[in-house]
Amino acid sequence: MKNIVVTGGAGFIGSNFVHYIVNNYSEVYVIVLDKLTYAGNKANLSGLPKDRVELIVGDICDEELVSRVVKKADAVVHYAAETHNDNSLEDPFPFIQTNLLGTYTLLEACRKNDVRYHHISTDEVYGELPLKEDILNDDRKLAEKFTTHTPYNPSSPYSSTKAGSDLLVKAWVRSFGLRATISNCSNNYGPYQHIEKFIPRQITNILCGIRPKLYGEGMNVRDWIHTNDHSSAVWAILTRGKIGETYLIGADGEQNNKFVLESILELMGCPKKAYDQIQDRVGHDLRYAIDSTKLRQELGWEPKYTDFRAGLKHTIQWYIEHEGWWKNEKRVVEKRYKKQGQ
Repeated sequence: MKNIVVTGGAGFIGSNFVHYIVNNYSEVYVIVLDKLTYAGNKANLSGLPKDRVELIVGDICDEELVSRVVKKADAVVHYAAETHNDNSLEDPFPFIQTNLLGTYTLLEACRKNDVRYHHISTDEVYGELPLKEDILNDDRKLAEKFTTHTPYNPSSPYSSTKAGSDLLVKAWVRSFGLRATISNCSNNYGPYQHIEKFIPRQITNILCGIRPKLYGEGMNVRDWIHTNDHSSAVWAILTRGKIGETYLIGADGEQNNKFVLESILELMGCPKKAYDQIQDRVGHDLRYAIDSTKLRQELGWEPKYTDFRAGLKHTIQWYIEHEGWWKNEKRVVEKRYKKQGQ
């Protein structure tokens, strides 16, 4: 695969994938197709060689543009999506347009041009998992994990549109023979993540002298994975995965939100209780957890960033050193959260 189109390649996870490809596969040329909404940023691609990476600003719902771009490619890796749960509760329409219509447009272009397609999805399509209380030691005992056999049960406009886009891919594989794979990944963290998201919001709050915010009691569990591990997993699936298959990507990084926030405070030299608890999000899923056995056994993939606190420390340092990347956006983000009562 010499020419790859990466949709949403100027966003958080997509840009990290572009950096991963450039740093590890010198023979691959990357075309980034990105609408450059608030979540996309040209600066995420700064420093990358222009003879290896091309940025095309455009909408994945633009059929003519998508067809023209896809014709140049050996493969399309589809990261572009509206992803923020709070925003989907405020206005679901952009999620329907981008996540469903945009995916359809890409699928059709790949089908007509016989281009390999990989679809980036989320563990949130499966809904939530339970927590079980271990009464003997007052500890939290984690229940089962998501697998590729877990039924879809999305909770929000965001996760329901991602579930719908997954089903479109499955239908195009079966009905039209599209050469496609799907990956559902757990929560990512690392450089270039927009500051509306949980980890960078708390880091930048502390840097700006704003008390961090925690939804409810903070017992909601997420399965954290460093974005570089996500990138290596996607490349493994793209190059070695079986057509028509779904692979779950996770690094056994389950932590509840309270632990994550208190770890950030400690790592930044603050009292671990120096935060405010706010009203919980509507429909807030309790727990996500990924069973990535299939990916590891079939494709030989393993995560490298398994020390969560070390990865968190590295991420904090990145935001400290790149204040110019996020500073101008901070006031806008916090104003929006205030309007939402958060």
